[in-house]
Amino acid sequence: MTSNELNVQIIRSKRRKKTIQAKLNGNTLVVYMPAGLSETKESELIHKMKTKVENKRTRKALNDDDYLEKHADEFNRHYFNGQLKIVSIKYVTNQNTRRGSCTPARGSIRISHELAEMPRWVLDYVIMHEITHLEHPNHSRKFWNKVNEYKYTERARGFLICKELEKNDISEDEKQ
Repeated sequence: MTSNELNVQIIRSKRRKKTIQAKLNGNTLVVYMPAGLSETKESELIHKMKTKVENKRTRKALNDDDYLEKHADEFNRHYFNGQLKIVSIKYVTNQNTRRGSCTPARGSIRISHELAEMPRWVLDYVIMHEITHLEHPNHSRKFWNKVNEYKYTERARGFLICKELEKNDISEDEKQ
């Protein structure tokens, strides 16, 4: 067991009827739940709570690193003469089909946590793609011309396409 692995302690209560509660105590998730829950429902709820806590820990650990901010600022200066207003850029754990997203009106950018495991030039491409949306909120020709100024755009797009195909192949294998 690694030091980051989450232990679970279940405390069943006869007085508790409908609600469950969880508290994190170090590496132990203490879950308070009604005594009469079925094992299936109990397992399901514990899995959900564990996933929620683990996602929060992952986001916090990834966002403690200032790589995203540094590179977004660097790209802003290099490709946009510092004209973009980047309010926030952070990793999120709830994007499973998109690599990143941008809300130009707010200046906020979200990057899938899955990109943290990929080569830096792929992550940099996604950063470039998303900050370009601050200037061009669509995928117009001007947008792609700007994104293509990043020297590894084509290579990174190919890499991400292969990753997606690989992911789909694995999903198909699991169905069989």
